[in-house]
Amino acid sequence: MASAKKGPIYQASAVPYRMCRGEVEFCLITSRKGRWGFPKGIIDPGETPLDTALKEAEEEAGLEGELEGEPLGTYKYRKWGRPLIVACYLMKVTEAADEWDEDDLRERVWVPADQARAVISRRRIRSLVDTALARLENGRVHSNDY
Repeated sequence: MASAKKGPIYQASAVPYRMCRGEVEFCLITSRKGRWGFPKGIIDPGETPLDTALKEAEEEAGLEGELEGEPLGTYKYRKWGRPLIVACYLMKVTEAADEWDEDDLRERVWVPADQARAVISRRRIRSLVDTALARLENGRVHSNDY
């Protein structure tokens, strides 16, 4: 008897940014394994990807803000023996809390794009930095300093 294949798990991610002295900075957090990346989580029943991206940014990084535009892109990876598909959204941060739900589990830093590229180890996540910058530089999103 063949076992039933399990389908993919869908996640959403926020790619948080702010303007600081005219330069784009990204907010990175550590995973539970210590890798740098962006807040993300499983899309729960009844939630939209947008809801999830905002919720995860708040829970994992203490950030509030607005999602801007269509997804920056998606990427896939495997975990728990299943494929996971992550939709990634650009998030303009309007507020960053000093304390948040997972501040004892994760580090949070604000870095310019070149530093973000240097510390993000996974290529498909690192490429989100360039996609976000291209969108911001093409004027498809307008921002004031945070």
